[in-house]
Amino acid sequence: MIHDYIVKNRQKHPLHFTLLDPGKMGPDNIVELATQTADAGTDGFMIGGSTDLSLEKVDAAVDAIKEITHLPVILFPTHASSVSGRADAIFFMSLLNSESRQFLVGEQIASARWVKQTGLEPLSMAYLVVAPGMAAGKVGQAQPLPRDDPNLVVSHALAGQYLGMNYIYLEAGSGAGDPVPPEIVQSVRDEIEALLIVGGGIRSPKDALAAVKAGADIIVTGTLVETSNKLKEEMSLLIETIHSG
Repeated sequence: MIHDYIVKNRQKHPLHFTLLDPGKMGPDNIVELATQTADAGTDGFMIGGSTDLSLEKVDAAVDAIKEITHLPVILFPTHASSVSGRADAIFFMSLLNSESRQFLVGEQIASARWVKQTGLEPLSMAYLVVAPGMAAGKVGQAQPLPRDDPNLVVSHALAGQYLGMNYIYLEAGSGAGDPVPPEIVQSVRDEIEALLIVGGGIRSPKDALAAVKAGADIIVTGTLVETSNKLKEEMSLLIETIHSG
């Protein structure tokens, strides 16, 4: 079970997940990036990102990763139509600060029976978009949570936990200029028992360490993986920093 894997390994150290987007790269590129990040010590892979992902692209990405590593492959879907039954698990998430029923519960209803039929392990997650939000906020029709209002972010996180969600994801948005402020991460950590994921705008070991020190259980990087010219070297340093945090 992937949740058990996460909990067990979190007891050893904070974790790092690599986000790979099949909408931006083909299977060959996926294999190259997955190989380098696996060698660098990542703890798992998330597949998703683009809004127009086809099931065929997601299937191909999952298959490609599974050919080169036994690390968990977790879906991070935007739409029900891209939910691949070939992955190990799915972040079954609700965008709690969305103004659209579609992203609060609609896509979840559309995919629920397929998740059961395929045997995907659902990892229930409250997805919270923090300003600036970037594409994640726009596509999800979210009102990004203010960076200077930790109480509002905590209220959303607690709502997710009280609804039974095991993971809370604080997302600044792919390509964000700055990550979620450590003060926000710390405020949420102080009030919840759920596992806390932080992503968006994390480009350096310093950024990652600040989030870990503030209480993040899992750090997610995606844009850094896509743009790095010295991927294995940079990711090794970043992941080592996370694991030792």
